[in-house]
Amino acid sequence: MVAAKAGGGDPNQNLRLRYAIIDAKAGNMPKDTIDRAIKKGTGDLEGVNFEEILYEGYGQGGVAILCDILTDNRNRTAGEVRKIFELAGGKLGATGCVAWMFDRKGLITISADQVEEETLMDLALEAGAEDVRRDGDLFEVTCDPEAFTSVSEAVEKAGLKTDVSHITRIPKDTVDLDAETAKSVLKLMNALDDHDDVQNVAANFNIPDEAMTAIESTGG
Repeated sequence: MVAAKAGGGDPNQNLRLRYAIIDAKAGNMPKDTIDRAIKKGTGDLEGVNFEEILYEGYGQGGVAILCDILTDNRNRTAGEVRKIFELAGGKLGATGCVAWMFDRKGLITISADQVEEETLMDLALEAGAEDVRRDGDLFEVTCDPEAFTSVSEAVEKAGLKTDVSHITRIPKDTVDLDAETAKSVLKLMNALDDHDDVQNVAANFNIPDEAMTAIESTGG
């Protein structure tokens, strides 16, 4: 809706809208829902006026957190998000306090049982991707946002199904957490993710294997 409002309802002429449609389809959003959102954005259907906001803050252990917000009431959302941070021992920060710690990238993940790494590397890099790496049972393909559409199309044409396909923020560096701090940060991340106005949450923490084992042994 916001993308269509800003740049028009034609995805061929509005790159941002094209990204949003690809992301929505990856999340199994029905075509009718996508079409209605575009029409609301262009004014063809009456709708609420939404605005995008980036909230920045800190969790326990100095973890940097970014929240992409879509809201029709800035004051209500600010108060609710601030409370979520505070209840988890974190703090909502000023604009610019942590955004510099992240790079905006296109991210596509593909289950490793679908394709050989060398094959995926060749098609992704040829389409403009910056990197392909394996993380457990997944391949992670990252690219500049400008190359996201071409990389997504190349993956789709190869018949590969994606688990994640969106523009996101990737931390430049990560902070290792102990088990207790990790519990608090995960609680904060889950609470933010559950909020209706929060579209995406990014953070710069890493939970080492020993800390994750300790969390799992105590039931999370």
